[in-house]
Amino acid sequence: MARIAFILLCHKNPDAIIRQAEQLTAAGDCIAVHFDASADAADYNAILNGLQDNPNVTFAKKRVKCGWGEWSLVQATLNAVEAAVEAFPHASHFYMVSGDCMPIKSAGFAHQFLDAHDCDFIESYDFFDSNWIKTGFREERLIYRHFFNERTQKRRFYWGLALQQRLGLRRKIPEDLQIMIGSQWWCLRRRTIEALLDFVQERRDVMRFFQRTWIPDETFFQTLVRHLVPGREIECRTLTFLMFTDYGMPVTFYNDHYDLLLGQDALFARKISVEASQLHERLGGLYASDQMEFEISNEGRTLFQFLTGRGRVGRRFAQRFWEQETTLGRNRELMIIACKKWHVAKRLVAGIRDHTNVPAVEYLFNEEDAALPDLGGIETTLEKRSRHRRALMRMIFDHFESDRLIICLDPSSLDLMSDFFADRATVRLLEISCSFDDDYLAGHARRVGLAGPQTGADTMARLLPTIRHDMVYERDMMRDADFPNMTRISDTGSVDANAHAIAQFLGVSLETGKTLAETPHLFVD
Repeated sequence: MARIAFILLCHKNPDAIIRQAEQLTAAGDCIAVHFDASADAADYNAILNGLQDNPNVTFAKKRVKCGWGEWSLVQATLNAVEAAVEAFPHASHFYMVSGDCMPIKSAGFAHQFLDAHDCDFIESYDFFDSNWIKTGFREERLIYRHFFNERTQKRRFYWGLALQQRLGLRRKIPEDLQIMIGSQWWCLRRRTIEALLDFVQERRDVMRFFQRTWIPDETFFQTLVRHLVPGREIECRTLTFLMFTDYGMPVTFYNDHYDLLLGQDALFARKISVEASQLHERLGGLYASDQMEFEISNEGRTLFQFLTGRGRVGRRFAQRFWEQETTLGRNRELMIIACKKWHVAKRLVAGIRDHTNVPAVEYLFNEEDAALPDLGGIETTLEKRSRHRRALMRMIFDHFESDRLIICLDPSSLDLMSDFFADRATVRLLEISCSFDDDYLAGHARRVGLAGPQTGADTMARLLPTIRHDMVYERDMMRDADFPNMTRISDTGSVDANAHAIAQFLGVSLETGKTLAETPHLFVD
């Protein structure tokens, strides 16, 4: 049976650290603590006194002063790891945690999981080829020597960097290493940890290299594990559930996140608010419980992205600067069908193709595999299509050799509608208004990743009103835009009313409009 030695780096809140250590060791696991040497000595003494009688707790023999982005964080981790290896010879796994981490599964579940997966869990992506670094320095982290902390000695940090760049003092990366990058929250097997400690003693050149690297806690273990362990024995992910906002700040979890956290495919989560006392108590009790069944829905990140993007006021719909001098064509007519239920719009488009000669393209800005002709590469991704929207539309008009074109858009694509209505071309809009029952909304949540097959009924019940409100919000925003040449059909409208709207939208006879309004099963889910 797996036995975990937790590696805890902390610097404050001694009472919480004592409570966390007691909770994690209650099920037979153990913990090695490194308390920042720059923190209050009284706090450290309080932790020592509070845990001195616990045989499953040990402390790093040497404490270091830690600074964000510095080698000191890696050294503190190594000191704690060495203490754990020596104190806990029966530990099979070493799991990196912070004072903000809490378990979201029971110890029994965690042990069973690790027994079933004979591998190391660590994010380990190629430093240069991956897109793991979103902003800031990339190769500058490695090829220049960093002697100062960017946060506490900003002027010296950038002065030292500029001097090295001006003098051409680039350094070489150790030739036998492929530099990797990833989250610092890993779980490694004992044999991997022992191999890593041996490597540290043997390769002083590698140690010197990383000691002057910027933010080495994101590269040191990630690189060495990949260097020492066969790729088939590495699962490139962290077992700690964490999220970041659009601004690069970690998302904090509170008391009402308990059910969401338990549904994630992870063993721990960070960052738990220090004020969420109820959540701390429930998760602490969970780890020592005998619960072995968890419904893993794993929708946390998708759900967070969805919820934080709702209801923003002041969305910009202005033309992009490279498109300000372009137009679809003054004599061209673009007809937009906006419908949240894509299958309904596609049924209507199929009928339009049968009864008119107007070409149509369905959801080309929403659906990755939309049926588009070969346009030289501009059509290959949704990102390219949206970025070069007007150029794409001109090419589609030219491809069909027509001055009239129908496209389908999701109501959320208000920026695209606004951009097209600002064009010199004639633009028309047909809104297909549909009703949404709970079954449809639940299916929609699963299709777009807001919920998984195992999402519980209580979670779904809380989610559905938000999704419904979001759809109503998109509809209202589209109507409030007050676009000219806008008509509407509805699943609750009469055939005659829908026929008039379709005929006006397409510029066809009322008879053709009625035929299309009577399309078999048009509004059926």
